[in-house]
Amino acid sequence: MDNLIELAKDLAHELQKDERFIRTQMAQAAADEDAELQNLIGEFNLKRIALNNESTKEEKDGEKITRLDGEIREVYDKIMQNPHMNAYQAAKEELDGVVRYMATILTLSAQGQDPEHIDDPSCGGNCAGCSGCH
Repeated sequence: MDNLIELAKDLAHELQKDERFIRTQMAQAAADEDAELQNLIGEFNLKRIALNNESTKEEKDGEKITRLDGEIREVYDKIMQNPHMNAYQAAKEELDGVVRYMATILTLSAQGQDPEHIDDPSCGGNCAGCSGCH
């Protein structure tokens, strides 16, 4: 069993050397250093707290809830338009896909399937619109 754990750790180290991991880390750092983006995220969180507080009151102010909800949506849209956030999300989605595929291989192998014949769950099988397998 210890050998399997060591192999998993080796695999994790290899994952952290992968370009997708590195790209995600770099995109996250760029997003973290973007003061405008961080201010928007802070504003979003404060408005979300205010909306939650208003929504849990016994006597809710429907007008205030509607206004806060609209403000949250506006701030969220600004966050999602930020190029650093877009780069981070794209990199993270790609990395998450690889990690999900790795987990699928391990899970299905533990159920007795041949690891060599486990397809990427994000692959629909139709290669017509595909830019290529990993």
